[in-house]
Amino acid sequence: MTRPIEILNPSSNLLQTMPATRRSSRAASPATPRSRASSRSKSPAKSPASSRKALKLDVETPSPSASSSKKGPRSAMTGDAVKKDEGKRQKIITRVVYGALMVIGFLFVMFAGHVYLCALVALVEVLLFKELVKVRYNAHLETIENAVPLFRTTQWAWFLVSIYYTYGDFLLELLKNNERTHATAIFWKSSQFHSLSSFGLYSAVFVITVVTLRKDFIKFQLNQLCWTVCVLILTVGQLKYIMHNIMNGLFWFTFPVLLVVINDIMAYVCGMSMGRKLFPGVFLKLSPNKTWEGFIGGGIFTLIFGWYLAGYLAKFTWMTCPVDTLSIWSPVLECEVDSNFVGGNFVFPEQIFDFIPNTLIRGLPNVVEYCEVGGAISPCVSGENGNHDHFEVVTKVLPIQLHAISLAIFASLVAPFGGFLASGIKRAYGIKDFDSIIPGHGGMMDRMDCQFLMALCTWVHYNAFVKMGTVSVTKLLFMFKSLPDDEQKEFLERASEFLKNN
Repeated sequence: MTRPIEILNPSSNLLQTMPATRRSSRAASPATPRSRASSRSKSPAKSPASSRKALKLDVETPSPSASSSKKGPRSAMTGDAVKKDEGKRQKIITRVVYGALMVIGFLFVMFAGHVYLCALVALVEVLLFKELVKVRYNAHLETIENAVPLFRTTQWAWFLVSIYYTYGDFLLELLKNNERTHATAIFWKSSQFHSLSSFGLYSAVFVITVVTLRKDFIKFQLNQLCWTVCVLILTVGQLKYIMHNIMNGLFWFTFPVLLVVINDIMAYVCGMSMGRKLFPGVFLKLSPNKTWEGFIGGGIFTLIFGWYLAGYLAKFTWMTCPVDTLSIWSPVLECEVDSNFVGGNFVFPEQIFDFIPNTLIRGLPNVVEYCEVGGAISPCVSGENGNHDHFEVVTKVLPIQLHAISLAIFASLVAPFGGFLASGIKRAYGIKDFDSIIPGHGGMMDRMDCQFLMALCTWVHYNAFVKMGTVSVTKLLFMFKSLPDDEQKEFLERASEFLKNN
């Protein structure tokens, strides 16, 4: 009886049987027609059913390795799938760890003091400019290498001039609001010549830029100049106001930053859990992964989060007190609490009760019923004969919470488009991240893309609805001291006349 040898056929992945003597005779010498016929006559005939039965038995007999491979879903994965799964898990761990480190570092710098927070913003600004200009530099490196002179030098020269003007102006504004620096001679000279020196630097860089233009690359160089100007507007132009937000009180810096962070997180969570279940259409073709559910859900959670966070941060003078000096040693901030951070009664319009039964309204919390007694309207008192007039809901809220709702709406509806713009830039130049400086998160631009507009909106909102004035008493005194003697006398005469008439 011949011994069957099992051979694995890669194409069909089935086990087949073949007589050993027959395979060895074929390997030894070619068989003649007669020998083949005789061998077929000697071998016992097998029916198709028995062949299929033998084949079925061979296939269904599992090997030890095959049986062990069915222990779990992960063990059944191929090698590439296992590596992909482990790589995805490692990315999530890296992202969470470095995200936590960024939060801890941010809190440490914030509590270190205002001057360190301003220094952090300046460092972030440098990194943002570097990443954005590097996008076009890497894309056109073969074109410009050894052909365009001072390519990166002119870009950084424009950046330094912008920094000198914007932050010089910020420091002078800060010194004007600090009476202790008014008598410093250096301050007076710098305030007089800052604009002049800034214009001189601007003119020098402008000339250098024009001189370095080359005939064969002039179109590319002009496009690069326009790109540099746009980057300066996005970074220096908008982030300048973050410095003002910090000095106006850490609340106006910390709160908008946290609004953007929570909106980003909750938009991701809502998009992953409910994406395209309520609104099947694409939210934005520029970013196909963004969904309507994520955009709307992130906005709702941002409003709720902003309302309660504003009330919590208002308890700390470290957050609410403004400063007018840059001190290396963090002082203990004590100030008269601004009225926006002090609670008060807010009365809802009485029209909201027109369609609700009075019996139900009386059972609601914070509802005050007003009655007419003897022609006067006052809160109803039990036992007195009075006619019902209206209901009012009185709740104690902080004015800053109403400002918080306004900022939260902007953080939900407008600020995300800064991230969409960043996605468009990356898509245009075929890159995944702007840099790899933060493992798991990419570059600084990948984290700050929505913060530009939010910082500018906060500064505008503060000056329009909170500060309500652009000149402080200290700054007015500085301006008075800068007047000639005759104009100072004229100012005092007009001021005294104004006081008499009012």
